[in-house]
Amino acid sequence: MKRLALAAALMCGATICLSTAAGAQPKPPTAPATANVPLAEKIGHYDPAKTRLISGVHEGAGTMNFGPIMGANALSTNLIFLHRGVIHPHSGIGQHFHNHCEEMFVIFDDTAQFTINGRTAQLTGTWGAPDRMGDAHGVYNPTDHDIEWMNINVGMSKVYDNFDLQDDRVGAPLDKIPQFVTLHMDKSLLKPVDGEPGVSRRRALGPAVFFTPWSYVDHLLIQPGAATTATTTPDMSDAYYVISGDGTVTVNGETAPVKKGDAIPVDLGQTKSFKAGSAPLELMVIGVARDMKTKEAFMADPANAH
Repeated sequence: MKRLALAAALMCGATICLSTAAGAQPKPPTAPATANVPLAEKIGHYDPAKTRLISGVHEGAGTMNFGPIMGANALSTNLIFLHRGVIHPHSGIGQHFHNHCEEMFVIFDDTAQFTINGRTAQLTGTWGAPDRMGDAHGVYNPTDHDIEWMNINVGMSKVYDNFDLQDDRVGAPLDKIPQFVTLHMDKSLLKPVDGEPGVSRRRALGPAVFFTPWSYVDHLLIQPGAATTATTTPDMSDAYYVISGDGTVTVNGETAPVKKGDAIPVDLGQTKSFKAGSAPLELMVIGVARDMKTKEAFMADPANAH
């Protein structure tokens, strides 16, 4: 059976593994990034020109371009990868299971058909659908143009797994209302952050959504010239993705520029802050706990749900 494990990927960080033979096991992850690597070199950059054209992804229809912007070596926690790319017209990623990790496909300001466990709904805007551990998922582009796509993967360990169903979901019946959890990035839902002028935030997905140490997805908007307060979380790591705008990030006193398409790792115990440039800086924040014990303690606090 043809297998294109869209990311068995990725554990090498800068290298894209486009396929695995049936029964092959992914290579062990590389060690986390060391403290002496400059911040600017830790930041991943989405460059469409450096992505690769692939077809039949997880037995899906058509073609797409994708590449890694953050790999398993970026954080000491169980983030496995962040991928970016485009799904070409009338193409998609076939339905497949993950039994040891969780994924979420995201589209940016467009239309796609998301499938979770054989139920499909069409969504328009900036949306995602978390595929929780033990569930199956797929995505399809029904339009006549490319759609901007992102994939996030977090595991119980650094090991990626998948089982393909040979189901491309082309022509799948659509539910009027999604019969699964969804992520909606809508700026109108953001709320001002107390004590941080020009900063608004929303917890788009809370810790109860996920079964792995994946703990939340936040939506953050910083107005031009405004900045977030420097914070440190000893038991929670973050992967920041710049949805739009530009500015700077400071991690442990080291500052680097960031722009649309960048991915910034902030590991356990690191102090971080962001400042917007001449345009609003819009960020997606993926929080991954040190381990399940830490995640469960985080989830037990009602304040962390929202």
